[in-house]
Amino acid sequence: MPAEPDEARLRAETLAVVAGRGERQPGDPLNPPLVMASTYVAGGRRAYSRGGGNPTWEALEDAVGLLEGGTAVCYSSGMGAVDAVLDDLPPGAVVVYPEVAYVNMRANVTRRDRDGRLSARAVDITDTDATLAACEGAQLLWIESPTNPMLGVADVPALVAGAKRRGLDVAFDNTFATPLIQRPLERGVDVVVHSATKLIGGHSDLLLGLAICADRNRAERLREGQHLAGSTPGTLEAWLALRGLRTLHLRLDRAQSNAMELARRLVSHPEVERVRYPGLEDDPGHHRAREHMDGFGAMVAFEPRGGAERADAICERVRVLVHATSLGGVETLIERRAKLRGEELVPAALLRVSMGCEHVDDLWDDLAAALDATG
Repeated sequence: MPAEPDEARLRAETLAVVAGRGERQPGDPLNPPLVMASTYVAGGRRAYSRGGGNPTWEALEDAVGLLEGGTAVCYSSGMGAVDAVLDDLPPGAVVVYPEVAYVNMRANVTRRDRDGRLSARAVDITDTDATLAACEGAQLLWIESPTNPMLGVADVPALVAGAKRRGLDVAFDNTFATPLIQRPLERGVDVVVHSATKLIGGHSDLLLGLAICADRNRAERLREGQHLAGSTPGTLEAWLALRGLRTLHLRLDRAQSNAMELARRLVSHPEVERVRYPGLEDDPGHHRAREHMDGFGAMVAFEPRGGAERADAICERVRVLVHATSLGGVETLIERRAKLRGEELVPAALLRVSMGCEHVDDLWDDLAAALDATG
C-alpha cells in the first residue's frame, strides 16, 4: 500500500489537490465517491446524516480544514455558516462589524440587533484605531478583508492583536481571498467562514458554506447547532465543492492575473473615474495586502464617469463579461452593487467585477467597447 503524503509539509496548492481523499487502500477509487445517503444501517458510527454526518461532507471538511489550519464544519450556504457563528454568541453580546462588507452578513447582524439578541457596532474596518476603540466592552470582532465590494484591506495582525488584548473573539470572512492567499487562523483568528459557493466551488453551480475553527470544542458546538438547525449541506453540492477545490490554485492564479491586467488598463481609460484593486501600487490597501497576503485576489471594482446610469448601461452592453451577481466562478461577472438594498454606502456607479479564466484581451475588448459605446 502506498504511503500517505505528509500533509503537514505540503504547500497549500498541493494540499488542495491531495487533502480529503482518505486512506489509500488498493482498489479504492482515486476520488472520494459521492455518497447519497441520509440513513445508515444501525450499529455503526452513523445512523442519520443530519446528526452523524456524511462521508462526502467529511471529505470536504477535512480538505478545507487542512488548508485553513483548523476544524471545518460544512453548511448549506455561506449565510448558514455566518448564522451559525452568530448563534454561538451569548444573548446580548456586542458585535463589532464592518459597515461595508457582504450585505447579507450585515443584514443578519442588524436584524439580531433590532430583535434585541445582540448589540451591533458598525465600523470602518480599514481604520484600525477606530475599530479597536469600538471593541471596548464587545465580545466579537467580525473582519472581512478585502471588503465586499469596496476592496478595502484591513490591518489584520493589528486588529487581531488589539481584539485579543481586549478579550474579544475574532471571526473572519475569507471568501474573497481563500486560504491560498491568507490563513487568518494562523494570525490568531478564532473562526473563519467561507461561502464555498464562490471561489472554492468555482463553477457557479452550487450553494455551500464552511466555518473553520481554531478550537475543536468550538467546532463541535457549531456542529451541534448545524444538526439542530438542519443547516446541513447537500451531498452533491459538497462533492462538487471538493471537486472545485482541486483546481482552486489554477483558477485563482488565472483570475488574479486577469484582475491585475484589467485593473491596469482601466486606470488608463479616460472614461473611468476610479479603480479599486489592492494590486495597484497607489491603492490605499496595497501596502497591507503586500505585507499580509500572498496575492491580491480576483475582484476588481471601478467607477465609470457618468454615474449610475452609465454603469447600468455598461452592464447591459457587455457580451463576454456576464451581467450577474455572485463571484468566484470561471466566468467573469459584472454588476452595480449599489442597486442592492443595504448598499447605501457603496458609490452609486461602482461596478464590481469578479474575474474569471477567459483570455484577458477578450475581456478588455468587451469592456472597452462597452465603455466607448455608452459614453
